[in-house]
Amino acid sequence: MEHYDLCVIGGGPAGYAAAMRALDLGMRTLLIEKDRIGGTGIYNGALTSKTLWEISQRVANANDMVRLRGREPFHPGWEEISRAVNEAAFERKYLYACHMQLLENQSDQFRHARGKAAFIDAHTVEISMGDKRTRISADDFILATGSRPRKLPNIQVDEQRVLTSDGIFQIADLPESIVIIGAGVIGCEFATIFSLLGRTRVHLIDRAERILPFEDEDVSELISRNFENQGVIVHRCAKLDHLRTCSDRVEYGLSYAQGSPETVTVEMALLSVGRVPNTFGLGLEHIGIPVDPNTGAIALEGTRTVLPHIHVVGDATGSNMLVNLGELEGRKAVEQLAGATTTPVSYDHVSSIMFLDPEVAGVGMNESELRRKGISYRMARIDYSCLARAIAMRRTQGFFKLIVSDDEHMKVLGMRAVGEHASSAIQAVALLMHMDQGIAHLAELVHPHPSIIEGVQECARLLLGTSQFKPAAFGDRMRCENWRPTPSKVQAA
Repeated sequence: MEHYDLCVIGGGPAGYAAAMRALDLGMRTLLIEKDRIGGTGIYNGALTSKTLWEISQRVANANDMVRLRGREPFHPGWEEISRAVNEAAFERKYLYACHMQLLENQSDQFRHARGKAAFIDAHTVEISMGDKRTRISADDFILATGSRPRKLPNIQVDEQRVLTSDGIFQIADLPESIVIIGAGVIGCEFATIFSLLGRTRVHLIDRAERILPFEDEDVSELISRNFENQGVIVHRCAKLDHLRTCSDRVEYGLSYAQGSPETVTVEMALLSVGRVPNTFGLGLEHIGIPVDPNTGAIALEGTRTVLPHIHVVGDATGSNMLVNLGELEGRKAVEQLAGATTTPVSYDHVSSIMFLDPEVAGVGMNESELRRKGISYRMARIDYSCLARAIAMRRTQGFFKLIVSDDEHMKVLGMRAVGEHASSAIQAVALLMHMDQGIAHLAELVHPHPSIIEGVQECARLLLGTSQFKPAAFGDRMRCENWRPTPSKVQAA
């Protein structure tokens, strides 16, 4: 029986990052994956959905141009779109495959095994692939088994008419209409994609008063307004009473606290109500690691289980399901197991992006969170319509919002960027937050011109009172204000 220093179960972003960090630290490593290396980081997730989004953006931009010339809009077929998505997935998979092959050929420090892993005892797993069974042992283990789409007990998913994010990529053609259950990030991203491609009437069911309720109202309202301009029907404050397939259609019924119930028929449905960790079937019950029978959650201290030599990272933790966080958790877990000096993962300064129309990027807290916690702050906001690069691109919809502490240090508490190149614009702010620095450095940097990130600098200068444009002259397009809680609000928080 082969023995390893570290066995990583799961070859998605978190598991792969953990295995590569283990090699840095001289650990003999086995990476086990039951399906395809890359996991949802490539398939049915980050890469494929974002490739779809990029295509939908290009289609929408092209159609904006042709409409100005009085021409018919361009509608690519699903076969063409699917081919581009598959090519992107293959390119990324090829990078992983070539890299692993090279590592295996160079030495015996790294091995990759295909199959399903289950614990026999605390230091032994059995790998099964068809009729073949192999056992290996290891000093330490990292579980990076990912997640799967969450389902609802009253909705029958067949991945034909009623789909999850796993099945949506296998459709034969773009539907003429689709209902999306769930107006969180994934649901809104797919609503964006289908509406921008221009061939699908999109219905979006939201239980809350507004989509993306975890974001500030100005972010939510801009995205919601664009949905409506694209013809998306948003059912707000709606309760889904039933959803069933009827021949070649899907029927769903809604009820409202105020208003009459309604029944709607569409061609397909997409269930987008979150994801759950893949922690069942690993034999954890045999080694004393309890798993919640309903949610699959494992009790963790950081990433460590009740057995110190077994860690859980990435989507398998059941929280913070982001590729960048999963990779960081994987690396940090390996460092802990190897006894290397390391700082714990910080979840305070996580950069995120939502691929909507326009894209939304953020880091740190937003205004809603700060008010809920009773934290005083200062805020500067500037619209894209004031930025030279946005004007040159003819993409002036969006804004930057920089939030800092309400004191002389003005340390960054958070930022939201809504618009073209939003994700590229937040990194300097994220670094300032990581370094616990104020905004004075940001105001003095020499940015390339014209560039979108000049808007971030102008926000910093607004807060310092040194902006090139003065907010009093621009109305709502440029604002600088502060918020302080009343005593009652602080107590309530």
